[in-house]
Amino acid sequence: MLYKRMPIEKESPEEIGYGNIHYNLSESSVTDITVGELNLSINDLTLEYTGHRGKPALRELIVQDFINLDKENVLLTNGAAGALFIINSSLLTADDHLIVVRPNYATNIEVPSTIGCSISFIDLHFETEWKLDVQQIEAAIQPNTKLISITTPHNPTGMLISEAAIDEIILIAERHNIHLLLDETYRDACFKTPYPLAATKSNKVITVSSLSKAFGLPGLRIGWLITQDEVMMERFLAAKEMIYISNSVLDEEVAYQFYLQKEKFATEINKKCLQNFEILKEWLQKESRMECILPEGGVVCFARFKNKLPIDTNKFYDVLMSAYHTMVGPGHWFSMPDTYMRIGFGWTNELVLQQGLQNISAAIDASLL
Repeated sequence: MLYKRMPIEKESPEEIGYGNIHYNLSESSVTDITVGELNLSINDLTLEYTGHRGKPALRELIVQDFINLDKENVLLTNGAAGALFIINSSLLTADDHLIVVRPNYATNIEVPSTIGCSISFIDLHFETEWKLDVQQIEAAIQPNTKLISITTPHNPTGMLISEAAIDEIILIAERHNIHLLLDETYRDACFKTPYPLAATKSNKVITVSSLSKAFGLPGLRIGWLITQDEVMMERFLAAKEMIYISNSVLDEEVAYQFYLQKEKFATEINKKCLQNFEILKEWLQKESRMECILPEGGVVCFARFKNKLPIDTNKFYDVLMSAYHTMVGPGHWFSMPDTYMRIGFGWTNELVLQQGLQNISAAIDASLL
């Protein structure tokens, strides 16, 4: 595989340096949690190899609220990114075909591209409120199609695919003997996804999630994939063992102790995110040069400059960063024009968010032609 760096990672805040960004609206997660907030008990933890599937008690907690699932349906991975890599590299070869929604989180597109498989994109459009046309998925199926890849709540738009649409896609996958990858990383973020985990519905479904986006623990690198397909689970486990054998026993234990009290954190996290969402909506109502389909899930939105706005986008992003030390996620992170930008409203406090949004308006003023 010939790897190349993805712009979303190459230009990320952690690569630029958090100290250089005073108003970080580029983050796609909630506020990071500190170790001190978790009240951990780890002094007796032995730093040994852990079970390759992951800590059984944590895997049980992850699926405890879902029918048809138990810990054997869960594989702990190195973040959701690790799960996506395992799934794509296990299911796809250069001779296969993938159907994937676009725009999307870069890994969902770039990993299959690196594998070399052919890809049919199902493009979402602002003009149709980022809604997914399920019939386009079936029309794109080829004899060598192995995987359909969708995301809900969607990154970067915040669009939520309805349960009826998901059920329809599952029927398509079953009818054609294709696996369906559903990235549900944001299902617990802010608005909460109002229907069951997709992996409960069919053994053709593979669900991916993590503790990073919705719970503010990206530094733990704990994610997971869930499937009822025992044959595929064995293949995914083999891939994990070849790549890194097992997760960090320390990360898994911290994740487990967090999960025991996660609802306490989730209540405060989502309260703050919804308050920030109101700030974002108020700014969008006032900023007449931008438009946005308001998100239905997650903690990001995908806004854009209004059509025919005479603006130098290169200058805008340069001014925003150099003059205002403010960062958003430019459209090219998602293979879209830079007239689009992902704005995260879950990571910062309300004062930083308010000022960051005002800085976007000021950078627009400075970049008009």
